[in-house]
Amino acid sequence: MKQIHDVSKLEKYVKKHHIDTFFSTDMTNKMELFLFKKHDYICKENEDISYLYFFVEGKVKAYNTLSNGKALLLRFYEGLQVVGDVELVQARKTSANVQAIEDSYCIGIPLEKLRDQLLNDATFLRFICSSLAEKFSRLSKNSSINLLYPLENRLAGYILATLEKGQEDEKKFIFYGNLTAISELLGTSYRHLMRVLHTFVERGIIRKRNRHFEIMNMQLLEELAEDIYK
Repeated sequence: MKQIHDVSKLEKYVKKHHIDTFFSTDMTNKMELFLFKKHDYICKENEDISYLYFFVEGKVKAYNTLSNGKALLLRFYEGLQVVGDVELVQARKTSANVQAIEDSYCIGIPLEKLRDQLLNDATFLRFICSSLAEKFSRLSKNSSINLLYPLENRLAGYILATLEKGQEDEKKFIFYGNLTAISELLGTSYRHLMRVLHTFVERGIIRKRNRHFEIMNMQLLEELAEDIYK
């Protein structure tokens, strides 16, 4: 994590997402801009969180660690999202891991000094209620996804959410990662994950290239992914 001292960039994000309208008083002088590099954690499960974050650019994934040590994917964040709203309202430690999967920007408001002010701001509380309602609705949907969608749909959605442009040819898209960790996030076995990846290769959706997979048929991949994890 790195704090970005760029007032114009901060103001650009505030204006783009209308963040100044979330409060009954002007809070822009309390806002700080942070850059989270790829793989950085915005927050970790069961730790204290020092800021209420407005996620404004990039892409992150949220996941839980289960009692058996495995991880379970909750959702991906894109566009404006709030990180730390549950913890603010309940005054508790963080309930999930939120990790950047590409360079991402967040606007932070320090909680130690401003918690009481935020919790007594009616305009802000209406915004937070809306944010929490959307978040819990999304979590309910994701629970259904994990139970009802076949692995090929969930894997296609995961690939779409995490693919990157090729370094040598930006017209190509690639997918890579720790397949053991991915199988845990998707709630399946490594063997089953490999079978589905092999099926994708046979159908011409992807092809193996050294340590990564190259996307060969984006349309079919998107059809399989439907709206999972969006």
